[in-house]
Amino acid sequence: MTPPTLQARRHRATGQDRERGSVAVWAITAAMTLTLLVGLAVALGGQVYAKQRAQDIAAQAARAGGQQLHPGTAIRGQGAVLDPAAATAAARAYLAAVPDVTGTATVHDETLVVADTSSTYTTKFLRLIGITSLTVTGHAEVQTTRAADGLPR
Repeated sequence: MTPPTLQARRHRATGQDRERGSVAVWAITAAMTLTLLVGLAVALGGQVYAKQRAQDIAAQAARAGGQQLHPGTAIRGQGAVLDPAAATAAARAYLAAVPDVTGTATVHDETLVVADTSSTYTTKFLRLIGITSLTVTGHAEVQTTRAADGLPR
């Protein structure tokens, strides 16, 4: 008579329990895949939020610059002419007030304020595969114009 442990080994080797443990391998693979997909969803959602924020900050900086008009011509109703130095300074001051966003502001043709921003989103789950940050940018332009009766003049 053979010892019980040897009988158990023979029983397993004959085929009845050949697939024993295969569900555990499948479950581990599925769990890792789902974790990666959740991480990707969180990272992309965070990147979209960071992109919207960078875009909003660029728009607000351009708006701040676009409000800097030459007072004489604006008060007399002769037109909306930007003060380029004041417009650039106002847009840059707005950008400087936001600590985690960098950006530039320029004035073109004394009517157009352009603001560009850049920010970095720090990933949460994607660090596991080596992606630690995602860079996002924003861009906005503000055109100053005089309007009468709802029409640009």
